[in-house]
Amino acid sequence: MSDLFPDEVVTKAYVRQVDLPLGAGRLALVTLDNGHDHTKPNTLGPQSLAELDRALDDAFAVPDVVAVGITGKPFILAAGADLKGIALLRDRETARGIAQLGHRVLRRLGEGPVPTFAFVNGMALGGGLEVALHCTYRTVSSAAQGIALPEAFIGLIPGWGGAWLLPNLVGIDTAVTVVVENPLNTKVLGGPQVRQLGIADEMFDGADFLEQSLRWAAQVLRGDLDVVRPEIDRSEQDWAAALARGKAAADGKVRGLSPAPYRALDLLAAARTTTRDEGFAAEDDALADLLMTDETRATLYAFDLVQRRAKRPVGVPDRSLARPVTKVGIVGAGLMASQLALLLARRLEVPVVMTDLDQARVDKGLAWVTGEVDKMLGKGRVSADKANRLKALVSGATDKAAFADADFVIEAVFEELEVKQQVFADVEAVVSAECVLATNTSSLSVTEMAAPLEHPERVVGFHFFNPVAVLPLLEVVRGERTDDAALATAFEVGKRLRKSCVLVKDAPAFVFNRLLSRALGEVIGAVDEGTPFEVADRAVAPLGMPLPPFVLLQLVGPAVALHTAETLHGAFPERFGTSPGMQKLVAAGKGSVYLWDDKGRPSVDPDVAELWPQGDAPLTAEQVLERTRRALAEEIRIMLDGGVVAEPQDVDLCLLLGGGFVFSNGGATPYLDRTGVSEAVTGRRFLPRGVADVPA
Repeated sequence: MSDLFPDEVVTKAYVRQVDLPLGAGRLALVTLDNGHDHTKPNTLGPQSLAELDRALDDAFAVPDVVAVGITGKPFILAAGADLKGIALLRDRETARGIAQLGHRVLRRLGEGPVPTFAFVNGMALGGGLEVALHCTYRTVSSAAQGIALPEAFIGLIPGWGGAWLLPNLVGIDTAVTVVVENPLNTKVLGGPQVRQLGIADEMFDGADFLEQSLRWAAQVLRGDLDVVRPEIDRSEQDWAAALARGKAAADGKVRGLSPAPYRALDLLAAARTTTRDEGFAAEDDALADLLMTDETRATLYAFDLVQRRAKRPVGVPDRSLARPVTKVGIVGAGLMASQLALLLARRLEVPVVMTDLDQARVDKGLAWVTGEVDKMLGKGRVSADKANRLKALVSGATDKAAFADADFVIEAVFEELEVKQQVFADVEAVVSAECVLATNTSSLSVTEMAAPLEHPERVVGFHFFNPVAVLPLLEVVRGERTDDAALATAFEVGKRLRKSCVLVKDAPAFVFNRLLSRALGEVIGAVDEGTPFEVADRAVAPLGMPLPPFVLLQLVGPAVALHTAETLHGAFPERFGTSPGMQKLVAAGKGSVYLWDDKGRPSVDPDVAELWPQGDAPLTAEQVLERTRRALAEEIRIMLDGGVVAEPQDVDLCLLLGGGFVFSNGGATPYLDRTGVSEAVTGRRFLPRGVADVPA
């Protein structure tokens, strides 16, 4: 089976004998270590499992051994299974073999001839945590971070014992939280939480964690300490309530588009009455099934994009060309500008100055920053000293002369080309020739914005997504005359802001907003033709958008969406229409097509229904979905052929990180490939078969 993982970084398992304190006897300690530092965590591929299997043979064979312990290299136990070989799996039986191999090796920790102890000294994800769960006893370091069963997030289930062991250790309520809710919300646990939840039996502080753990193990083995665990409540009612909560969480996050969290809930449900053997066999079957679904392959593709490609963006100039940034200017002091100011001050730790037309607006922006810092202080996210330093870094002015010594200036003003051109002309008059000018425009041409300047090569697009501190995507836009130094500086700033940057060619609305507008345009067009709002809104759920289109419209703001649509209509009138209904909605000052009751349920606003002109040719939900899918496939192909981004992976990355499209669709291109829409519309797939789906 190791030939499926030819690039596996093998985690070795080293055995040494330890004489326990208090005369408790000899413990065989297994240490997992792949030979790299903490930046490359231990993983458990087939060869690594074989190493652990051999080490357990040696450990259990130690003369007079009274216990076996397992721990990891500094700060890391193990980060779970090695996922790289999954793309090569072509049949269910091989997939099932991987699940069975993990069970066969790890269950030796729970069924050996002597008690076993897991000393969780750091990260323990997926299979790493399952290593610990199989052991008889567990300790955890108070400094440990990154402890979780994240499989439901990546389209899998805890397949090496976790789905049966955890509910039988800590109960169904905690198991649902750890197996379903936490991964879907990308939450992990730290040492104190692991101890509080009962996953670990004891927690120790300090650099001598292992020594303290060994002493504790000695006391347990001598009978000086009793490890008491609460009895598990197995009432059908309590299990049903917890599982219902888990299903609601899954529905809210993946909306039925990924089978993984639902299979995990099935396993948790069965764990109430099944034996260990039955539970592990069910995990084998579930993991084998999931590994052979297109949804899981697309999810793993998406996970790889955000973990790898997002950290190494394609087409970036050499970072040595980046200029130092010791002060940042922001033109504008509205909400977006204020969010940018706080983020820049926190991450770059350099002075940030905002300017606006009058002192009242500047003061309002500064007050927002101060208020947010005070909230962080109140929640313990920053110290009092850090809070004071952040407040001191952000200042305001009404004169752009305040930018004279800035190295990087971002404009965040009204979305009108002439306004932004004037802003940049005013800024260029006071800054140095090396200062990079960045625009946060969401749809306007960076090239046109820079054209009147003396140094247009210094201008770069720097498109953030709202809320700035939360959404990780940053579209970095190269205008026709943007030079490598400006671009490299922008990418370096983006990296320091901890954003995932994608290089984008200067084109109307760039990537995310262009595709979102194309999809919204089809849904809104269907309503214009007579389709009921609710039908059109629900129809495109399979696309995996973060919210239904008309709910998303409310969040974005109809006026902003209309402006973007009209910009795109001006550039591509044959593909982007203008909606009379949208125009009337904005003219009436309506922020939504819906009214919401006290339980958060929407209904169409009667005023909107009356003002929105509709035709007499309604579409079915299936027709709306098909039309929208075809439109997206067409637009993505046009964008790729036009070089807006380098590859389909960049399109998917923008959809995943810019607006939270579901991972089980892989963004968009894997979904359009597997539904056959890509080939039907463009004559070919976006991705080679097997990249984000099961190989043929």
